[in-house]
Amino acid sequence: MGADQLKTRTKAFGISIIKLIQLLPDRGPARTIGQQLIRCGTSVGANFRSACRARSHLDFIAKLKIVEKECDESVYWLELLDVLNLKIAPSIKALIDEANQILSITVASVKTARNNS
Repeated sequence: MGADQLKTRTKAFGISIIKLIQLLPDRGPARTIGQQLIRCGTSVGANFRSACRARSHLDFIAKLKIVEKECDESVYWLELLDVLNLKIAPSIKALIDEANQILSITVASVKTARNNS
């Protein structure tokens, strides 16, 4: 997958996260989880774009590691929402799957970048 395709995919992921957050109740644990999820879920795309503009090979790897961290955190919060079974959106499992796919791509990219250094 090329950088432009992954930029598009991570941006779409962020938009899906925003749409999901808009469905959450604005109270209790769902609100707190929503605040955390919107930060890390939208950060995935922003940090990937930043990695694409890295100043050096090491900077590229460091920024990809941030993408990895934010994506993994997104999976965590999405899994919590899924377990809470708030019945707000049937797309939570699809978002978990997409986050895991983006995470796998990122981990593989970090490994490749490290091997090429």
